[in-house]
Parts: sequence; C-alpha cells; structure tokens
Amino acid sequence: MTDTPETPADDVRDLAEIPAVEVISRAAVMLMSSAAEKLGLGDENPDDSVHLDLDEARRVITALAGLVTASVEYLGPHAGPIREGLQALQKAFREASAHPDEPGKGPGEKYTGPVY
Repeated sequence: MTDTPETPADDVRDLAEIPAVEVISRAAVMLMSSAAEKLGLGDENPDDSVHLDLDEARRVITALAGLVTASVEYLGPHAGPIREGLQALQKAFREASAHPDEPGKGPGEKYTGPVY
C-alpha cells in the first residue's frame, strides 16, 4: 500500500518540514479566528450573534495570550501583528461584557498585563 497525501505519515512529514515560527503563527491565527467568532465579530451585529459565547471566548483568548507570551521571542516580524490582534480581541471582549472585568483580570491579562 502506498501513502497518499491524505495519510497521517505524510501529515507528520509535512509538519516536520514547516518552520516553528509558521506553526506558532498558524496556531495563533486559528485561536484569533475562534475568539473572533465566539465574540460574534463575524456577524453584522455581534450583540445578536448566535455564535456569541463569552465564556468560550475567554478561554480561547487566554490560550492565545499564553501562546503569544511564551513564543514572542521566536515570532520575529510576526510578533507585532499577532500582539495587536490579541489586544484587539481583549478589547472586544471587554466591550462585549455586560460587567467588564477589572483591568488585569480580563482574558489573558495575567500573561499580557492590563488592557484598557
């Protein structure tokens, strides 16, 4: 039996060939996209989005903040845009919250510091 591009063995080889900065960046973009959807930002009116789930958004934003904080030294020129995206999501979370967290207590802020 020969391997096809869809086999797990090829997936592992493909991942082995991808530079770490690209893997980290892809993971960050996936987390950013998930957080944006869970904040309802993909809909015309985020407040009425069927996808709005602040509890889930908090989890994803916190995971993103941990990833960014832990890997910032490896991200090079990607660090700035990823940090800006994270901060924008943290601000969007604060705006979407009926009772915003105190500065420093919002999602991911234990890793990034307070976001105003």
